Amino acid sequence: MTTPQRASALAYSNLAIVTVGFALTFWAWNLIAPLAGTFREDLGLNDFQQSVLVAVPVLVGSLGRIAAGALTDRYGARLMFPLVAALTIVPVLLVMVVRDNFAALLVVAFLLGVGGTTFAIGVPLVNSWFPPAQRGLALGIFGMGTGGVALSGFFTPRIHQRGENLPFIAVAVALAIMVVVSALLLRDRPDRAVPTTSLGHRLGQAGRLRVTWELSALYAIAFGGFVAFGVYLPTDLTTLYHLTPTDAGTKAAGFALLAVLCRPLGGWLGDRTHPAVVTAWALAVVAVFAIVEAFDPPLFWTGTIAFLAMAAGLGTASGAVFALLSRVTPQAQVGSVTGIVGAMGGLGGFLPPLIMGAVYSTKGSYAIGLMLLSDLAFAGCVYAYVRMRTAGRSPA
Repeated sequence: MTTPQRASALAYSNLAIVTVGFALTFWAWNLIAPLAGTFREDLGLNDFQQSVLVAVPVLVGSLGRIAAGALTDRYGARLMFPLVAALTIVPVLLVMVVRDNFAALLVVAFLLGVGGTTFAIGVPLVNSWFPPAQRGLALGIFGMGTGGVALSGFFTPRIHQRGENLPFIAVAVALAIMVVVSALLLRDRPDRAVPTTSLGHRLGQAGRLRVTWELSALYAIAFGGFVAFGVYLPTDLTTLYHLTPTDAGTKAAGFALLAVLCRPLGGWLGDRTHPAVVTAWALAVVAVFAIVEAFDPPLFWTGTIAFLAMAAGLGTASGAVFALLSRVTPQAQVGSVTGIVGAMGGLGGFLPPLIMGAVYSTKGSYAIGLMLLSDLAFAGCVYAYVRMRTAGRSPA
């Protein structure tokens, strides 16, 4: 496939549509977390049950990316994106029906995970439309769609105050509009390579690439840390710092927003230097400030600075990892590799909320969980700098 030296107007149009759609589906994916405190009170949940409820959509959305990415390689984003957005509407509306039953709510939370798979649909689309020198920044801009977590954290509790069903109706309507827009306006590259082999064969090929698992490990730390904070930070702030759910949601949204804004920065820096070096420095920042927060400093200002520094590091590292992916992955396999890497990133966000809830229940502190994050970030820093800075020295 011949790649132009400069992106076309259609490339930017596709980028804008999938970024907005990605943000909306991520909002839907994260609908339960900002209201976890409310569900806990209404249903009489303990710490672990609340953590499970928050973590289930993360797990399903993560694993679902593996299939979504491979299917996008085969059928294209023009079909897959509106289809997944439409399917996400169903569990969003079902939350209103089952909100008084914990078991049923868990099932709906499972279905909400579908909304988290759009990441693996958008990456191969954006990657195919942009030339190598611009892919890091373009993928970073698309990655800003993870700001749906910030939108959910900020707006969902406030809309809920005006009506307990209003957040779900509003998100469902927004998703319906996006289904129509993406179905009408999204375009796949006409000369894109369409694989003819089976889904299992393509995933097997992607799984045999060493770089798939190296990128997966780095993304599990970077994006997994972001997701974990996005879904569990409101609980952390209300439990440890005794904030109201609304205040906690606002501050968690600020954390997510900074991480989202730093994601294109990571991609842009990766285009101009080497993405692995950018990843290493960003993870070093995370490692240092996770240690600071492990000592339960006052929220103002030490705790706030620590949280914001970790947000900047996690966002920058997430953008840089996908700038590296675009350099080292064959175009026809971008969807499959993205699905696996995205899944590992999401899974990186599944376990920490469960660990944090269990640790706090027994120790009354989040210090152990934060020290584990510091250890993992430092390990990722060393591996990225020592091993990965020699990979893809020039864009593929």
